[in-house]
Amino acid sequence: MAKTTTMRLVELMVYKEDVHQVLKYLGKMGQFQFQQNFDESSSSEKLNPDLEIFTKLEQTRASLSIPDLDDYTEALDIPSPGDEDEALKIIADVEDLHDREMKAAEELKKVSSAVNEALAFSNLKVSYSELESLSFLTMRIGKIDPGSFDMLKSAIGSRAIVVQLGDDKSRILVACSKKARFAVDTELKNADFVEIQVPKDFKGIPEDALITLKKQKLQAEETLAEIQTERKNFAETHRDMLLHLLQVYSVDSQIYEIQNKLESTEFVYRINGWVPAYLTHDMGKDLDKLTEGRTGIREYLPEEVATVTAGVEQVPVQLKHGKVVSNFERMIFSYGSPLYGTVDPTPFVALFFTILFGIMFGDAGQGLVFLLVGILMCLKKIKFGGWEKFGPVFVCIGISSTIMGLLTGEFFASEEILAPFSRWVTGLFGTPRNQIIPMMPSSDPASIKRMFLFFGFTVGVGFIINSCGIIINIVNQFSLHHPGKAVFGKTGITGAVFFWYVIVFALRVAFFHHSPALYDWIVIGLSLFFTAFGEPFARIVEKESPALENGLFSGVISGIVEIIEVVSSYLSNTVSFLRVGAFALAHAVLGYIIAKMVGIAPGPAGVVISIIGNAIVIVLEGMIVAIQVIRLQYYEFFSKFFNETGREFKPFAFKYNAQKA
Repeated sequence: MAKTTTMRLVELMVYKEDVHQVLKYLGKMGQFQFQQNFDESSSSEKLNPDLEIFTKLEQTRASLSIPDLDDYTEALDIPSPGDEDEALKIIADVEDLHDREMKAAEELKKVSSAVNEALAFSNLKVSYSELESLSFLTMRIGKIDPGSFDMLKSAIGSRAIVVQLGDDKSRILVACSKKARFAVDTELKNADFVEIQVPKDFKGIPEDALITLKKQKLQAEETLAEIQTERKNFAETHRDMLLHLLQVYSVDSQIYEIQNKLESTEFVYRINGWVPAYLTHDMGKDLDKLTEGRTGIREYLPEEVATVTAGVEQVPVQLKHGKVVSNFERMIFSYGSPLYGTVDPTPFVALFFTILFGIMFGDAGQGLVFLLVGILMCLKKIKFGGWEKFGPVFVCIGISSTIMGLLTGEFFASEEILAPFSRWVTGLFGTPRNQIIPMMPSSDPASIKRMFLFFGFTVGVGFIINSCGIIINIVNQFSLHHPGKAVFGKTGITGAVFFWYVIVFALRVAFFHHSPALYDWIVIGLSLFFTAFGEPFARIVEKESPALENGLFSGVISGIVEIIEVVSSYLSNTVSFLRVGAFALAHAVLGYIIAKMVGIAPGPAGVVISIIGNAIVIVLEGMIVAIQVIRLQYYEFFSKFFNETGREFKPFAFKYNAQKA
């Protein structure tokens, strides 16, 4: 069985003039996890000049409306002296553009407001002082929110006249009797009315003044448009350079961030970190070449690291696989990291997930959809929310679903399209049938028998998965030098013997008419006893004392409870896989319903029903089946050997958006 990647602790002693290049190399390698517990407060006191430039470049990119990058698009590098000059020049030019654009926009706003004010009062031909001097009349001229105009008019009612000035409802003239002025002022205040101070001899806006103001507004609009065009042209001509600068300053700012946290003297930096053992030789050669032999390198085995042997630190765990299997790693780490030096469960997860999904989602047409989506995701033609990285997973479940669909004779919920293929295959071995494995139950006794056989098959798959989990745990416990736990306990050798013997015993009784013998009860009884009361025996084997940690009475009670736990858990772990058959049957029933609805509907309506029905099944049932498979993996498989979790290997690697996280 493959185990977790062998790791080494590497200590580097790097001169001050070399540390930047060394950190750049480690970040590009992406396989070095720093051992230090960095002091975050110390880094905040040190400068990171490139982070300041990166931040300004990011603001410049946003100001120019240039789309941001998702990741690096060029080889990872640090800024050159020419890059710094170019960055500062672009930042200054864009800041100048931005200032000019803001001033032009402000000027346009001011002129537009003047034009609107002039238009609002252009029809006021009587002197305002003459109107205001009327003994029976109170007048107010001012601004309100246009949305409040109708509400204000309704609230004032017949107590005053509200006149709209200009083309919109933002400027009004309110006239009322002297007696009603207090009530009207109250309503105006509620409407957030802002009074405009009008000269006493004001009679309106002369036509030539209006023309001048409109010309000023047009000129302000043209000035703003020219600056915006200039900004657009600047963005087009400087886009590639700006994105290049963002990438190099992103890299360098991350280097500074790490460098500021490292232990150092005036001349030397010390860098400790975990590296996969298969990389240490090449890494040493590369660093020697990079620093011309000035870097001191020491390599330690995990058992030579004091913090590891003392239990203070766990060796980080890396799982190394090919492109397909590696896509199932997140399923492992979402549950927990395996311990260092134990069996790598990822290949088992990849195989079991693919098989279980295919059994529960057997339709050749729908499986081909998953396969096509997976291929497009692998080719980066489909991108949504980062899920494109799981393209190989979609390819795997697409293949397994297609194969199961060929066996059950389903193609987009239809059992007729694949009937010729099924009849040809079954004809090679006897009587031709429309399905190689018919899933839909019927009143035919043979159909009921096939259904029970299929459920028995799914329980058999569960038996294999549970057994693999037990074997992995036994191997892990021996690897971790815990022979007592490997031999005794529910997931130890005694538990495996009990589980396997009971299954074989039940099959012999059910299918071979075996009569229980004395030796059967002896094997079952002894294996159950050492499984349920395994803890004291495990402590004896591993030389831990006392054997009965909480006394004899407590040990007996715990053993009795453990007997119930062992029997019930193994029973539930096995029966739980009946859901695989149940979901496969449910999928067949859904397909049957869709096929019947398509058959009833005339012409184009049937096609629409088929498309919608299959789409619903692919999306909704696909999600449900995936959740059920993950649940079976977590509770029935992982629970056998994930007794404690390790520490995931998270190496230092450059991330373009790291500064924004």
